[in-house]
Amino acid sequence: MGKRASDAATFDGHAFAAGLPLAPGVYRMIDAADTVLYVGKARALRNRVGSYFNAAPKPTRIMAMLAQVARIEVTVTRSEADALVLENELIKSLQPRYNVMLRDDKSYPYVLITADEFPRLTLHRGPRTIPGRYFGPYPNVTSVRETLNLMHKLFRLRNCENSVFKNRSRPCLQYQIGRCSAPCVNLIDPAAYAESVRRAELFLEGRSDELGAELTASMQAASDALEFEKAAQLRDMIASIRKLQSRQTMDGRSADLDVLAVAQQGGSACVLLLAFRAGRNLGTHAFFPRTNGEDSAGEVLGAFVSQYYNEHTAPGEIVLDRDIPERELIERALGERAGHRVALRTSVRGERAAKLDMVRRNAALALAAEVTSSGAQQARVEALRDLLGLTELPNLIECFDISHTLGEATVASCVVFDAQGPVRKQYRRYNITGIQPGDDYAAMHQALQRRFRPVAEAAPDAVVPDVLLIDGGAGQVAQARAVLLEASVDGVALVGVAKGPERKPGAETLLLPDGREVEPGPASPALQLVQQVRDEAHRFAITGHRQRRLKARVTSRLEDIPGIGPRRRAALLRHFGGLPGLKAAAVDEIARVEGVNSALAQRIWEHLHGMGEATPR
Repeated sequence: MGKRASDAATFDGHAFAAGLPLAPGVYRMIDAADTVLYVGKARALRNRVGSYFNAAPKPTRIMAMLAQVARIEVTVTRSEADALVLENELIKSLQPRYNVMLRDDKSYPYVLITADEFPRLTLHRGPRTIPGRYFGPYPNVTSVRETLNLMHKLFRLRNCENSVFKNRSRPCLQYQIGRCSAPCVNLIDPAAYAESVRRAELFLEGRSDELGAELTASMQAASDALEFEKAAQLRDMIASIRKLQSRQTMDGRSADLDVLAVAQQGGSACVLLLAFRAGRNLGTHAFFPRTNGEDSAGEVLGAFVSQYYNEHTAPGEIVLDRDIPERELIERALGERAGHRVALRTSVRGERAAKLDMVRRNAALALAAEVTSSGAQQARVEALRDLLGLTELPNLIECFDISHTLGEATVASCVVFDAQGPVRKQYRRYNITGIQPGDDYAAMHQALQRRFRPVAEAAPDAVVPDVLLIDGGAGQVAQARAVLLEASVDGVALVGVAKGPERKPGAETLLLPDGREVEPGPASPALQLVQQVRDEAHRFAITGHRQRRLKARVTSRLEDIPGIGPRRRAALLRHFGGLPGLKAAAVDEIARVEGVNSALAQRIWEHLHGMGEATPR
């Protein structure tokens, strides 16, 4: 069943939602050009669609999307689970701009048992076009090879290509070392080989208990029939499976589970998957979904879970590093698809908590590596060139930022990036002096004057950046423009980076060299590069400011006290773990520090609490 809103110049979403049923389904938001902007699912269409048009505050991304909606189409489904499946299919086929999307990756490795007369057991990557049963996906090829190595020993299935199999006249080396039963030369009959295939499928399905019981019964039957060689082979197979089963539990629970964590930086995200199957750690796989402006990590993770497990069978337990929207609905839908109960857990203890912490940290590392990778960096540099209208790629980018606390210990930072990333050896800090406390414009002017003085003086080693980023709005950019004019610096693309509403990442406004103000949006590679450089400048500035402030405070509070020199100051700070600990200490505790008597301890306590006067030094 489908329903379509009329094409109107001004779309009345509230009225449209009021006419929808309280049934599960999928809705598609469409703009005036018939482009699908967003696909969503709902357990009650009227309530979900209506929530977009009520008076409650909405994220900037949602407001931008709603401003483009010309009509909404809905499809009523039989169940919430059907709505989830249809949503994922539409996201994959329509690629809506405002949906989080898992990028297609055809390189997942699988274990494949082909549909030949004598099936082949092998590794498979790419589109699943070969007839047969696919088991997986596995996070990496190494884990597949380990699985295949064990299975060839246990079940002795062939792994050779069909062209080789059809032209063998004698057994190959795999038969000689006990890893194949040589069906190519009829050393095993089709029925016995088919039985080995069936057992291999039980093993790959995780039904090791059932397989072990079956093999035990077969071993007993062989022994009763005095087929001792066959019984011994079955005994060895059972022993291998039991040994594997001893590793099939973690904290006493099933070891078929996935652990997922998400990390975000700017407009980029990474979801890291750690998989366990049949008690074995199959390793990790990092995914980098297109967030399309979504800034909620829970939404990104929820979209990943829905889309990934719509393509791949979910294990019985999935551990998540945070809660996701509509978790109960997704649980039910995944369970129906998998044919068994699926539990999405966000609160875990013991070894699972340790695994989750490891996955969370590795997701952050993988995202950092992706953000700074040469390929991604090159794409961002090219996007920045296009945004600024430059004729060539910018080889040198500098960014200035100011940091202070209510005007105290003002520090300016300058960070440098080239086409490959940060050039830390060329970072600079400027301690700002002689200005009115809190005057960011004067601080920026002074820092830029000191930076470009060698250029104005025509110093032989003076360097001019291709792009100069200023963390600030029109006022800071005006100061930079004045300094460049004073120093007669030409050929620099000056760009201001003004923070967006509520200082939200991805909503920044760029003040371009031609006077335009643009908001590229969080999906823009150019803005992602600007954010990366700006964030590094901010980090470098605030670190320098804190160091300067701490030094000033410690020096003024301790070194100005008569009788306190460098050694005693170091001993005091070391003993109490810093100035806050010293300030919280009583006089008698201070007097316990080596080299500090009761009278000096009293002077220190009074000075730190504003009750004594320090003698100038």
